[in-house]
Amino acid sequence: MNRMLQGKIGFGTAPLGNMFRNIPEEEAMATVDAAWEHGIRCFDTAPFYGAGLAEIRLGEALSKRRRDDYVLSSKVGRFILDEKEEPSKGELFEHGRHNKLVIDYSGDATLRSIEQSLERLKTDRLDFVYVHDLAQDFHGDEWLSQFETARTGAFRELTRLREEGVIKSWGLGVNHVEPIELTLDLEEAKPDLCLLAGRYTLLDHERALQRLMPAAIKQNVGIVAGGPYNSGVLAGGSHFEYEKAPQEIVEKVEKIKSIAERYQISVKAAALQFTLAHPAVASTIPGGSRPERIEEDQNALNTEIPAAFWLELREQKIIAPEAPLPFHK
Repeated sequence: MNRMLQGKIGFGTAPLGNMFRNIPEEEAMATVDAAWEHGIRCFDTAPFYGAGLAEIRLGEALSKRRRDDYVLSSKVGRFILDEKEEPSKGELFEHGRHNKLVIDYSGDATLRSIEQSLERLKTDRLDFVYVHDLAQDFHGDEWLSQFETARTGAFRELTRLREEGVIKSWGLGVNHVEPIELTLDLEEAKPDLCLLAGRYTLLDHERALQRLMPAAIKQNVGIVAGGPYNSGVLAGGSHFEYEKAPQEIVEKVEKIKSIAERYQISVKAAALQFTLAHPAVASTIPGGSRPERIEEDQNALNTEIPAAFWLELREQKIIAPEAPLPFHK
């Protein structure tokens, strides 16, 4: 699975959909180019990111690259209409395109979503396809009903496409562990690669450790860890779970930072290496909105962190006792 993903770090394009701010076109293109120059060859996107804006920008940036030289993933569960609507102030993609998004996990909608993504991405194929946001945070109490629609719709269509060789892998792309656990329990339509955002990080990993990671290893399902910086709070930002970080999270990050400073390492390095240390994690995809962030990620990955640092985090109960630690030997 790591070979298919082409590296430990991929490029997550949610910021290119103008998440949180209006990113100039030149900056977006330069950020993708910087990722390429630093050896990143796995790119992840979705129709949801700015109502297609991230896909359009990524497609333009990658159009000068040979298609066989990189792997590409996008998501289904939403398709985009030409109809426009005004976004509410404070929405995640307030500064993205204003096209209306339709949530639909049926088989027909899955194929429609893929067809639209291919057009925006200027490509003839996707390598990986994730069923997007099939979880409580987007659907509340209706998420199990939406899951059933996906089980008989999107899951079956993606399984067929994988069997026919149209795509390499499919799975879920979610911010909660429960939908992936439920999918792994199915007898039919087995995924082989799932994207879990923000749930295997320095700040939040205990729930995933209990059942999901052991089940993923047992079933040979790769976990792509999205959001290793928890929306930026572990990388010097102020957001956690896509919103302003609450005080208890800020205090926890400050505690990690104070320990990291004593060992002369960055919190970003600790966050990235912790996430990648679990054997179930095939790769991680930090989101980048500026070219310099790509170099920071590479430096964080290559930072040597002493074992004493990790043991102190464990002693301080920041890291769960059973979490694998990334000791350098």
